[in-house]
Amino acid sequence: MSSDKDVTAAIPPELSGMVKSAKFRDGVATIIADAGGLGRSAAAQLQRELEEAVGAVEGVDEVRVALMADKVQRQIIAVGSGKGGVGKSTLTTNLAVALANQGVKVGVVDADIYGPSQPLLLGTANEKVRAEGQTLIPTESEFGVKVLSMGQLIEPGKAIAWRGPMVGQALAQLMDADWGDTELLIVDLPPGTGDVQLTMLQKFKPAGAVVVSTPQDLALIDATRAIDLFKQAQVPIVGLVENMAGYLCPECGAISNPFGQGGTEAAAQALGVPFLGRIPLAMEIRVASDTGQPPAANDTEHGPHFAGIAAGLADYLGKAKG
Repeated sequence: MSSDKDVTAAIPPELSGMVKSAKFRDGVATIIADAGGLGRSAAAQLQRELEEAVGAVEGVDEVRVALMADKVQRQIIAVGSGKGGVGKSTLTTNLAVALANQGVKVGVVDADIYGPSQPLLLGTANEKVRAEGQTLIPTESEFGVKVLSMGQLIEPGKAIAWRGPMVGQALAQLMDADWGDTELLIVDLPPGTGDVQLTMLQKFKPAGAVVVSTPQDLALIDATRAIDLFKQAQVPIVGLVENMAGYLCPECGAISNPFGQGGTEAAAQALGVPFLGRIPLAMEIRVASDTGQPPAANDTEHGPHFAGIAAGLADYLGKAKG
């Protein structure tokens, strides 16, 4: 006749630390285990292994496994811009990598459904996304940042011709993936103020938004529209970032400002929102990004620019968490 001790003894040593209780009565073994910090796929594997081990005990007709887990308090930050081509995706990647370097468990959602670029920027373009049933499993980049993107789910170069409802469903599938113990999701929004932005703001309610612009007036006009959308949805503005701010000529060393100078900082002051910093227009950033080696990941000249902005974001998140 089996007993509680027999059931406990059958639990593999590597799993015993997770087991809080093991009881046996009338042919039924009941196991309570701590699955805190495990993703859905890892928790399911834990349950299977416990069922197999305990089910082999003589006299056990049924194994019931109850998994306990504290819900991860996950924050969401949206990175947006009023128009395309201002470097929003590059900033998203490098913010995520810089925060991961600080020990934050970060994931990136590439919500730019029609023009996904995060797989290239994070060096995961050749990685296929797995799924457990209907739940996607994010890809782990070499920089300690998890990522999910439509770019990993479709053939390279294939156009996505979807209307609003399908785009909303795609975003929800990316957001509701098995992010495990990820503490922070940084969402790379498409440019503009369309269906993806509305779905994100209404359904997932970010803790804040970072808005990217270049210094020239045309980009700032569109960035102001993006800020207005976030404010209408009562999403706090973490701050504005000025990208492509100043170009250092590699030949003569002269600094020029093809997109203007200081416009984003001036706009931040006028709008009453924080200015987080500026990123220069640099060949090194473009080359590193195209090869899937974010400047923030390495000891490069431009890594500190991103690290400084990430520090401001981390400070905001700490205050938001309370």
